[in-house]
Amino acid sequence: MNSSSSISMMRSKQISRKIFEYKLKSRNPKSPFFYAIIFAIVFIFCYVQSKYSNSRIRYFNSTNHGTDSSTFEVSTAVDSENYDPLIPPANASRQVRMAWFRTQIPKLELLHSTPLSQQFHDRVTGFLNKGCSVLFHIIWFSPAKYFGIREFLTMDTFFKSHPDGCLIVVSRSMDTESGYAILKPLIDRGFKVGAITPDMPFLVKDTPAEPWLELIKSGNRDPGDIPLSQNLSNLVRLAMLYKYGGGYMDTDIIVLKDFLELRNALGAQSLDSTTKHWNRLNNAVMMFDINHPVVWEFLQEFATTFNGNKWGNNGPYLVSRVMARLEGAEGHNITILPPKAFYPVDWIGIGKLYKKPEDEWESRWVESQIDELSNGESYVVHLWNKRSKNLDIEEGSVMERLVSTHCVVCGSITT
Repeated sequence: MNSSSSISMMRSKQISRKIFEYKLKSRNPKSPFFYAIIFAIVFIFCYVQSKYSNSRIRYFNSTNHGTDSSTFEVSTAVDSENYDPLIPPANASRQVRMAWFRTQIPKLELLHSTPLSQQFHDRVTGFLNKGCSVLFHIIWFSPAKYFGIREFLTMDTFFKSHPDGCLIVVSRSMDTESGYAILKPLIDRGFKVGAITPDMPFLVKDTPAEPWLELIKSGNRDPGDIPLSQNLSNLVRLAMLYKYGGGYMDTDIIVLKDFLELRNALGAQSLDSTTKHWNRLNNAVMMFDINHPVVWEFLQEFATTFNGNKWGNNGPYLVSRVMARLEGAEGHNITILPPKAFYPVDWIGIGKLYKKPEDEWESRWVESQIDELSNGESYVVHLWNKRSKNLDIEEGSVMERLVSTHCVVCGSITT
């Protein structure tokens, strides 16, 4: 125990003892004002102790992630970065939401070209001239300080399987000094990774999504009550695949083996229990050749069926709708991989992968999962971040074993 903790405990005991002794010595009933003062003193003391303890926990978590602690920003204060103009007011009517959105449009640099974003194409092509065994991109529209160890693992495990691959982080917030600091452990090892600020008007130019973006920018299209950043991510991944080809993956992915043999591929999330035919696809991992006609169909579907009030409508459900229509049509040459390829564990069962084994049976289960995931048909494990983001990676768990085997920078991570 350090000196600060000892002093804090001594002070706590002294205050508690003084309050207790004072009550014993005094026989006269005290006024409500007196008890209010005593309560306030105790409350303030406990609050200060709590803040001190929490700050130590935050510091510990930030410096025990297996990489240089300077690569991850730690913020203990609420600042202007926490305000997101892409998140609409809760429970607002369509009219109120659109009126609000029109006031936010001037603040949304993501929707417009800027001097930096206008360099997008030249920076991407310059990056690709370095030579890539495979090209992938991820998207990050949140502040850089929220790009944490879980997101870093997506990149880290990608380069374990693709040491000569190229990875573009499509992001304005990561295209900064703080973003560079996050990428630096990979850059220092010679991996080809870089953050580039996107240019939305350029990305959708001469595609079916161009009129949709113009309507959004003019305030004449309802963005819906789902944060617009989610749907812009759905759009940007399609536009990137159409204009540059290659692959896309979400930032809650553990890569298990290389994608070098895959082309024009999507993954099924689930199968029909009777027919064993896919009944839902997902857009968390995709690979396509440049200017592929199916990606054009995806962009067309996005523009014509956009619904910002229904989760998944412009993402997983979109690719499912289009592929259901195109199935059997000639000339599309798309591979639909089984769930084991990209979604070997569903969102209900993902939590089990984070738990350490408690007995011999669970230890055998961990071993069987490791063998199946590492040596079977799975290219990645999708972590379903909404379900797993608050889970610790426990020692001896499937996740701890996968991470320690399939990463370069991270080392051994248990938190």
